[in-house]
Amino acid sequence: MKEKILVTGGTGFIGSHTVVELQNSGYDVIIVDNLSNSRADVVDNIEKITGIRPAFEHLDCLDYAGLDAVFAKYGDIKAIIHFAASKAVGESVEKPLLYYRNNLVSLINLLELMPKHQVKGIVFSSSCTVYGQPDILPVTEDAPIKKAESPYGNTKQINEEIICDTVKSGSPIQAILLRYFNPIGAHPTALIGEMPNGVPMNLIPFLTQTAIGIREKLSVFGDDYNTPDGSCIRDYINVVDLAKAHVVAIDRILQDKQAEQVEVFNIGTGRGLSVLELIHAFEESTGVKLNYQIVGRRAGDIEQVWANPDKANNVLGWKAETSIEDTLRSAWKWQQKLREDGIQ
Repeated sequence: MKEKILVTGGTGFIGSHTVVELQNSGYDVIIVDNLSNSRADVVDNIEKITGIRPAFEHLDCLDYAGLDAVFAKYGDIKAIIHFAASKAVGESVEKPLLYYRNNLVSLINLLELMPKHQVKGIVFSSSCTVYGQPDILPVTEDAPIKKAESPYGNTKQINEEIICDTVKSGSPIQAILLRYFNPIGAHPTALIGEMPNGVPMNLIPFLTQTAIGIREKLSVFGDDYNTPDGSCIRDYINVVDLAKAHVVAIDRILQDKQAEQVEVFNIGTGRGLSVLELIHAFEESTGVKLNYQIVGRRAGDIEQVWANPDKANNVLGWKAETSIEDTLRSAWKWQQKLREDGIQ
C-alpha cells in the first residue's frame, strides 16, 4: 500500500516537480491547489512524465471545511508538503494583508487539521530570505534570523515560528523546514516548468523571455555592489534537485529518523553566482545572446547570499547534482516549448 502525501500548491513551479519525484519514489500524491498562479493542465503533464495521474482537488487552503473534507475523503494521509503561498516580494509590499492572510491562515488550517486526521508530519517550504543579508557567508542554519525586508519574507519567518510554537505546545506532529535558495530550471522533458503570470518577477523567466523576444531587454539591477563584478550574488539550485530534497525529507519523517521534532535544512548548491555570471553562463550553454542593460539598484535586494548545504548533505543525505549549464539549458528548452504550444 502506497503512503499518501498531500501536496498543497502542487501544480505550481516547485510543487509540480516535487509531485513527479514523489510519484517516482512510490508515493501516492493528492494535490490541493486554487490555480491562482498555475494551470490545471499541469496535472496532465505530470501524468505524461510519470505515467501516474495524481489526485487533484481545486481548493483554496483558506477553506478550512474544504481541507477537512479532503483529509476525510482520502483517509490516512501520512504527511503534507506545504507550498501553497503568495510569493511575489514586490506585490507583498503593496498588498501586505493579502499575504498575511493567505500565507499564515493556510498553514494554521493545516496544523489544526493534522492531529484530527492523524497526519504525522509536514515539510514546510521556507526560504533563505529569513537570513536577510547574512553576517557570514556561506550561511548555515545557525545564522541569526534577520528582520524581513518584505511582508512575503516576514510570512516565512512567522510560519516557521508558528510551526515551532505548535510543536512546543505538545502537538503530536513532526516538521522539517526547508530553506530554499534560488530555484531555477525546468524538468528535462520540458513538460513542466516555471509559468509566471504577466511580467515575471524572477530572473530566469525574464531572462528566457528576453532571449526568445517576448521582452525587449533584461535589466541587471546594479553593478556597484561589493562583489567581484558588482552584481548581486545568489545560490541558484536546479528545481528537480530541490524537489528531490522534499522526498528525502518525507522519507525522514515517515521512517522516524528525525533527531528533533522540528528540523531545519538549507537547500542550496553551496556556490554563489553573480547575475552577470549567470547571464554569461546562459549565453555559453545555449548559444543565445541576451540583450541586457545595467540599471540602478532595486529596493530590497540583498548583496549576496549562498548556502552552506553541509547539514542537508550529511544529515539528509541529499546533494545538489545538476550543473548550472544543464539547468539553464532546461530553462531555455522549457521557454521554447511554451512558444511551440502558443502559450508564451
